[in-house]
Formats: sequence, structure tokens, C-alpha cells
Amino acid sequence: MRKPKPEAIKHGLAAGQAPERADWTIDQNWTAYTAQEHAVWKTLFERQCKLLPGRACDAFIQGMRDLPIGTHQIPNFEALSETLRKRTGWQVVAVPGLVPDKVFFEHLANRRFPAGQFLRRPDQLDYIEEPDVFHDVFGHVPMLMNPVLADYIQAYGQGGLRAERLGVLDNLARVYWFTVEFGLLRQDDGLRLYGAGIASSAAETVFAVEDDSPNRVGFELERVMRTRYRIDDFQETYFVLDTFDDLLRLARIDFAPTYEHVKGAPEYEPGQVLATDRVITRGTGRHHAAKRARTQAAL
Repeated sequence: MRKPKPEAIKHGLAAGQAPERADWTIDQNWTAYTAQEHAVWKTLFERQCKLLPGRACDAFIQGMRDLPIGTHQIPNFEALSETLRKRTGWQVVAVPGLVPDKVFFEHLANRRFPAGQFLRRPDQLDYIEEPDVFHDVFGHVPMLMNPVLADYIQAYGQGGLRAERLGVLDNLARVYWFTVEFGLLRQDDGLRLYGAGIASSAAETVFAVEDDSPNRVGFELERVMRTRYRIDDFQETYFVLDTFDDLLRLARIDFAPTYEHVKGAPEYEPGQVLATDRVITRGTGRHHAAKRARTQAAL
């Protein structure tokens, strides 16, 4: 989840500085982006555009085509918002990085997507800890053009505010992680990605869809709520939707009984496969086993 972790960011807040606005929004300050930052965007954009055909779902590709987003410059949030409002009623608002959970949920519940407006450095092309403009805009915004995902993410924001009050936020956070960030979808032509964490990562784009290492398991709500995820590496398990209508159903159900059922229940490890799972691909675990072996050898 997004936690408050302000740090010195060129276009954002100085370390330890309180936000001027209660909702943590800031001006994108698009004219302040440098030629180097636009060049970094271009490098990232071109790399992902070469990888996504045949790996990203049709809705993601269509969203990219319909947005004012391209190779040569960082997108302007006002232009993005104008297009989104006409299609799904969403807008993109600039924030300085990670924001408190309640602020995040309030934005989503009101169809405002909070996007980091800073961009990673040239030496951070493959990994950055906090969500930057590339992750948030390239990874997330195309799917906000899809009416089902647009409704689902708004419902998630509304549910997040309730989950925080009930003390079950960690369980709900896993639903977001394994759908909006790292979700896979069945299409007639095979498994495809739609999660932003995959779509904005060159290495995970290939790993999630094609590698033999991870498990790919049919999505089941309680299973997902009880499954730990990786924040430091590729996922060991990806959960797969049969159709985006599955998300629409999630957006309409009352999670309260599910919270009660999973609260205090045993949790599952990231790479664990259950006898009750609908296994689409049982992974070899090769990638993470090799990393554990290297770590052990270094001790």
C-alpha cells in the first residue's frame, strides 16, 4: 500500500515538509521537466511498447492508443484528465510520491488517480522504490480508460476507507496488489497482463507471462486476501481472472463477511500452492530458489 514517505524530490516536497493541501495534491509543473527527464521517459516508453504486444491485454493496448500519451515527452496530466473524464469520469492528480492510505482511498473513491509527478533517474530505469510518473501514468492510466476497471478501482477506494475502520486493511491491500498492480487475465489468445506493476517493468512483463518459475492460479477472493506478496522481487504467484467481469462482481459485493472469515486465519506464503487452487501454471520456483541459494551462500 502507499504509505507516507516524503523524500527530497525535484518537483515535489522537500524531506519532512508537510503538504500544502490536505489532499496531498501538488501542481504537476509540467514545464519544469528537463530534456533529460523527457529522454528517460522516451527510453522507458519505447522499451515497454516493444514488449507489450502479445503480452498486455487488449484493454491495455486500446487504452494506450486512445490516450494523449506518446514517446517524446512526459504526458501532461491535464490532457490525460480531459480524455479520461470523457470516457470514464476519471482524472489524474499530481502527488509528491507515496501518500497516506486514507488520502489514497479518498482520491480513488472520487475517481481521482494520484500519480507521482517525479521521474526516476537514468540509473533507475529498471527499478525504483516509489511509484513515479512512468509507473503511475504508463502502468495505470491506460486501464482507467476501461469502464470495468474504472468502476472497480473507484469501488476499491470506497472499500479501503471501510477496511481501514475495520482493521483489515492488509487483507484488502492484497486484493489491489494481485489485481491492479500484478494481475493477469485470460484472453482467447492466451494469458495477458493488465497490472500496472507488470506493465511498467520490462523484466516482469516477460517473467509474469512467459517464465516457467511463477505459479499462475485462478483468482479467488479469500485465497488472495490470505496470500503474502513480494515487494522486493518478481511475484512467486500471479492470480488470473477469467474475465474483467470478475472485477465488476468484486466491486459490487459486501466484503464484510469475507473480512470476518479471513481475519485471524492462517496466511499463505508467496509461492505456496494449495490443493484447492485452480492451477493454470504450476511454477518451477527456479528464480526465487536461485536467489535464496545465493543469499545463503553469501552468509
